[in-house]
Amino acid sequence: MLTAFDCTVARAQTVTPDLFNPLPDASVAPPDSPLRKTDRTAAADDDLRLRDKDKPAPSRIGQIPTYGLPAANGAKDTGFDSLGRTRKKPKFDPGQAKPKPSPGPGTPPPPTTPPPATTAPPRLSIPPSQTANKTPMAPAMAGTVDGQPPRRRLNVDNDPFGAVGDYAGAFLIKSAVELSGGYDTNPGRLPEPHGLPFWVVAPEFLAVSDWDRHALVADLKGSFTGYGGSLPSMVDGAISPAPTNVDRPSFNGHIDGRLDVTQDTHLTAEVRLLAATDNPGSPNIQAGMAKYPVYTTLGGTFGIDQNFNRLEVYAGATIDRTVYQNSVLTDGSSTTNDDRDFNQYGGVGRVSYDLMPGLKPFVEVEGDNRVHDLFLDRNFYARDSTGGYAKAGTSFEFTRLLTGEISVGYAERSYVDTRLQRLQGLLVASSLTWTATPLTTAKFYSTTSIDETTLPGVSGVLTHTYTVEVDHDFRRWLTAIGKFTFATLDYQGDGRFDKTYSAEADLVYKMTRNLWVKGTLRRDVLNSNLPGNSSASTVVMLGVRLQN
Repeated sequence: MLTAFDCTVARAQTVTPDLFNPLPDASVAPPDSPLRKTDRTAAADDDLRLRDKDKPAPSRIGQIPTYGLPAANGAKDTGFDSLGRTRKKPKFDPGQAKPKPSPGPGTPPPPTTPPPATTAPPRLSIPPSQTANKTPMAPAMAGTVDGQPPRRRLNVDNDPFGAVGDYAGAFLIKSAVELSGGYDTNPGRLPEPHGLPFWVVAPEFLAVSDWDRHALVADLKGSFTGYGGSLPSMVDGAISPAPTNVDRPSFNGHIDGRLDVTQDTHLTAEVRLLAATDNPGSPNIQAGMAKYPVYTTLGGTFGIDQNFNRLEVYAGATIDRTVYQNSVLTDGSSTTNDDRDFNQYGGVGRVSYDLMPGLKPFVEVEGDNRVHDLFLDRNFYARDSTGGYAKAGTSFEFTRLLTGEISVGYAERSYVDTRLQRLQGLLVASSLTWTATPLTTAKFYSTTSIDETTLPGVSGVLTHTYTVEVDHDFRRWLTAIGKFTFATLDYQGDGRFDKTYSAEADLVYKMTRNLWVKGTLRRDVLNSNLPGNSSASTVVMLGVRLQN
């Protein structure tokens, strides 16, 4: 209304881009406003403003046209610059993996899809073996051919210098032989030492089945120790308690089989053969012999193993036959050892429960009966007997650092002859392996046995043996082994008690998978409570091992 009565001519305000403010009572738009103007050059702002109508437009003849924004306009101060200007380098935290530079133009960008939730977090540093240039593998070998069945993964080889073996059908066969030579200061374990050089041949054979069901394993080991001379037949004016020829054979082999009837029922069988001689220094050796008599023990165990969820029950029957050769004397005659031949029949039962992963306690009971070929021995003692043992323990496997089995129990044996007292004692059996470090392994073994004897009035020999072994790898191809063995022999009936000590140091140089070189230094000591029975010996040996 005022305008209508006003006689002044109304004037319009010039419209410019800055006329309308997007926010009331504010002269500057906030940085996060979607209506905030983008960065423009002064020339671009001039183009948006009204031009003077009387001023002609600049001529574009001979000018290079520009379209859109100039190069690198609005780019950050890091990254690629088309004009080649220096950019700031990104900073990384200590230990953070640094990305590799782009090989060049045309390289596809890395995937931006986030990894799935189950994927492990990326490493701070990538080992060079994962990014190294590898020899290409044929698709048939890699198992990437379309329609090809998946290849069976091979077992991880933890020993780079171990025997590889050969496959014969479904069996993996490994064989080896050790050839050694050295010197023994007292091979007969006499109170007065008499040294001799010696040589050893020790073959080995191992065959393991590779079946999905059932299993069959044959493990055969033997050795023969020959000496380059003989011991005197007379020592200190008396007949020598050791043979003049101290060559000794040894063999220990067994074949184990398992028949999987069902998933929880298994039939097991074992056939074993042991061939050896009496240990040097044993009182069972007759005086005046020309060589050691060899004895053999052939036997087997047949049983059934049944699983009831976590409960495992095993029952088996055992049978063994022990036979001794005749003793050959220095005068050319021989004496029989038929009174030492016997058969052993027995049974064994074991119940174990898988209490938790890595811990499986068990209880084991065994009983047997020994029947000799001759009712009375050379000293007119009836040595037929019955005995057995009961023990309880556990097998365990804790994070693969400590594995094995340990048990404690009680063993006893009663004889038909009332003049022979009952043989009894504590039973300790264990087999432990402790991986202290990736380079050092410690082992502990202990066994208890009740052995026969020919001494008059002596029921038998209760033997406890304890062994500690430490292996250390200075390199993968250089291993040092330290072993210490302590044993007690209790001859119950005449009061004799022997202690044996053995300290051994080995150094193994693994040249290849097929050839090892081994050096051995051992010290053996026998201490007896009866005078004239103690002895000591030092053994030095160097040899090679050939294996496949």
